[in-house]
Amino acid sequence: MDAFYASVEQRDNPELRGKPIAVGGARLRGVVAAASYEARKYGVKSAMPSVTAQRLCPELIFVKARFDVYRSVSAQIREIFSRHTDLIEPLSLDEAYLDVTVDKQGIGSAVKVAHLIRKAIYQELNLTASAGISYNKFIAKIASDQNKPNGQCVVLPDEGEVFVGQLPVRRFYGVGPKTAEKMARLNLQTGADIRACSLAFLAENFGSSAEYLYKASRGVDHRPVRPNRIRKSVGAERTYPEDLNELEILRDAVTSIAEEVWMRSQKNGCQGKTATLKLKFNDFQQITRAQSLDHLFQSEAELREVLLGLLQKEWPLPRPVRLVGAQLSGLVHRAARVNESEEARVRDVLVEYPSQYPLGF
Repeated sequence: MDAFYASVEQRDNPELRGKPIAVGGARLRGVVAAASYEARKYGVKSAMPSVTAQRLCPELIFVKARFDVYRSVSAQIREIFSRHTDLIEPLSLDEAYLDVTVDKQGIGSAVKVAHLIRKAIYQELNLTASAGISYNKFIAKIASDQNKPNGQCVVLPDEGEVFVGQLPVRRFYGVGPKTAEKMARLNLQTGADIRACSLAFLAENFGSSAEYLYKASRGVDHRPVRPNRIRKSVGAERTYPEDLNELEILRDAVTSIAEEVWMRSQKNGCQGKTATLKLKFNDFQQITRAQSLDHLFQSEAELREVLLGLLQKEWPLPRPVRLVGAQLSGLVHRAARVNESEEARVRDVLVEYPSQYPLGF
């Protein structure tokens, strides 16, 4: 989806249309959850501190997030997807992988399917979406950003290696600012530069990411689309309007976050062995501390006590805290929902050249 949260707000409130808006946060505290395209022109983007966003765009309008509405719209989008395929792997409320090898309407072209899905989203929900169409998840994901907003991009099987070779390394999933800086020091600027490296060189410099980089730089990704992707962790975090610097107040904050994480784990039908506490200070530096048990957490109280113990070990803290978060990982699900036989499927993507289908509506 194109600037999903912001687009929903602009759709539902005509006074916000054409104006730079940021969903979430506040003028002085908080973090931007989404920014409209009008705000992005000023450099405002998601996960940016609100105070920074306001400085970049003085006219920025902050809008309170309505996640119940976004979830409802997401369900409507998912229903549109399901008209064409049952192989849908959601990544978030506004993004998903679809395997249309066997499309339910017998259209026979991934390009046509993507166009029809985007057209239905626009006509029924008055929102725009962009699509990436290719023979694997890695390339389709990157292609989905190529012609935003309200566009689509096709990368055919014989074009994959060239397409990836032209990408800046920062476009590779998992390559953050620090990894990009290291790559720059090694004179690795593009996918083609990574492809020129041996697996041994990549392993020496990038550890466990080596195999992924080696394959991705060659346009290779054999991961299947999993309709019921197993969750690896459950977490929650909260940014506070005023800095927290007293132990009892912080203990209350951790207790509240522990309750939310436990509720989410129960809702998702899972239990975990590892609890992680996250503290972000008022200078935006952060620390994480984790503790694993030899058994699954059995109750909210047990999770709360471990998280409080992690907080106590760090006290006194070097600076006041602006954000408290927690995560439960090492999950075990009550019901295994993934059909492992799907992993062995070899998929081809049926595509036609995109020039036959207009990008807009």
